[in-house]
Amino acid sequence: MPARILIIEDEALVAMELRFVLEDLGHDVVGVAATAKSARDIVHESEIDLALVDIHLSDGPTGIDLGRELEQDLGVSVLFMTGNPGMVRDGVAGAIGVLSKPADEQAVQTAVDYAMRRRQGQPVQYAPPGLQLFG
Repeated sequence: MPARILIIEDEALVAMELRFVLEDLGHDVVGVAATAKSARDIVHESEIDLALVDIHLSDGPTGIDLGRELEQDLGVSVLFMTGNPGMVRDGVAGAIGVLSKPADEQAVQTAVDYAMRRRQGQPVQYAPPGLQLFG
């Protein structure tokens, strides 16, 4: 089932590659945001199922708080994608988990599929390789 996904990533090439991968997989990329503010603007204008959130954005290390807000206040499922997974090793309330960057197409696909199955209440037995789940 295609998901409506928001990419929150400040590195344009990373965001572009991620967008291509997700669209090739049949998902609808609703938007790309490089700052917490632009991400909030997109979320308030669009219906989003899943946000892929980097921790360090153009406006600083705002991704953790943003991810928490998206999940808890707005009902958006959150997967963090970062080159520094240790920054969220204790987990973030409500978020599904963290995928280490760089992540290949297969890792992105299995992580998004896993996140969407959880969002829809479908049974999931195992986390896909490369996805570190939060409690």
